[in-house]
Amino acid sequence: MSTLVDASRVHLSDLLIAIERCVFFLEGARVEIAWPLSDADLASRTKDIRFFTTLSAINERFAKLQDTLGSAMRHASMLAGEHSDTFLRVLTYFEKVGVLGSLEDWQTMRTLRNLADHEYGTEYAKAAEHFNALNELIPQLYAVTRAFASYCRESLGIEPTTDDFSSEFWKITSR
Repeated sequence: MSTLVDASRVHLSDLLIAIERCVFFLEGARVEIAWPLSDADLASRTKDIRFFTTLSAINERFAKLQDTLGSAMRHASMLAGEHSDTFLRVLTYFEKVGVLGSLEDWQTMRTLRNLADHEYGTEYAKAAEHFNALNELIPQLYAVTRAFASYCRESLGIEPTTDDFSSEFWKITSR
């Protein structure tokens, strides 16, 4: 095996560690919130720093997980010898092998995370709707990460080099 391929395999292993961490910390923030949220919940806690910090963490960790997963998917597709010149090809490949339910699922998650209301202004109904939608999509994102980790292990023989978050990752993503 060439040094370049070895380095690529190690890089994917590192990305898998990052994915496990993202899942662990996203779930840690998610369980701090009583779902579903309402505009009244947000309005009544308008100065609750911990509450809004947790909501912000959910936004950021959802985005980080999806970004890291996207990078790992691109990298894995290259290692599998698939065309990865566009991310659409990468997504199409992972849809074909059953990691991703559909391209539309990925695009829905991507669109929602891009519509995040970072200001948390006074439109509490909109903010509550956003966070509730994120919360509803998190299990779907977890399912994709679990399927991707399984794909890497079974098809490429690549797993995280450390198991610091592995047991929690498999437990969280199996729900």
